[in-house]
Amino acid sequence: MKIAIAGAGNVGRSIARELIGNGHHVLLIDRDLKALKLESVPNAEWLMADVCEISSLDHAKLDTCQVLVAATGDDKVNLVASLLAKTEYGVPRVVARVNHPKNEWLFDSSWGVDVAVSTPRIISAIVEEAVSVGDVVRLFSLKKGEASLVEITLPDDAKCLGRTVGEVKLPENATLAAIVRDGQVITPHPHDAYSAGDELLFIATEAAEELLKSCFVSGS
Repeated sequence: MKIAIAGAGNVGRSIARELIGNGHHVLLIDRDLKALKLESVPNAEWLMADVCEISSLDHAKLDTCQVLVAATGDDKVNLVASLLAKTEYGVPRVVARVNHPKNEWLFDSSWGVDVAVSTPRIISAIVEEAVSVGDVVRLFSLKKGEASLVEITLPDDAKCLGRTVGEVKLPENATLAAIVRDGQVITPHPHDAYSAGDELLFIATEAAEELLKSCFVSGS
């Protein structure tokens, strides 16, 4: 897969190294000469250009990329790059970094963003997931905010204990994606029984999120 990363700072370079390690072809784009540290990601393709300019994106051949990651430290730049990638070049998947939480509401499909990544929100979700048992914790928003990855850790008195996956009816627009048990990720099958301490991962809409807890936790 060919992936363009707008912003070759610490964040952009770290993402590039991970993606290259997973076998992807990566193009790093930055207008600041000081950011072009070619030796830091030697297997990436590099381009000194302004991602807010059409001529630069033409030169980058953005229309050949399957993903754009807008990872600069400037929310305005990330929004403009996302919009151009989606509307002018038809990039199928646009992932944008949110630097300031107050701007998070802007990062949606109207600006060409498929997935917005907000570090403060991710950290707070991880903290909640680590300390919350029996509560629904939203980990990540997916597909333009229409659905999310959510988690429930089953307490010792969960009403679903001993019942199988097939026996617990889920709300509409909620799907059990995985069960994490004793550090192992289990693909759920209808005959698998729920156990205390299971971490259940769901893909669910916001409306379904509100109903999930009542399916699994006593007193809900």
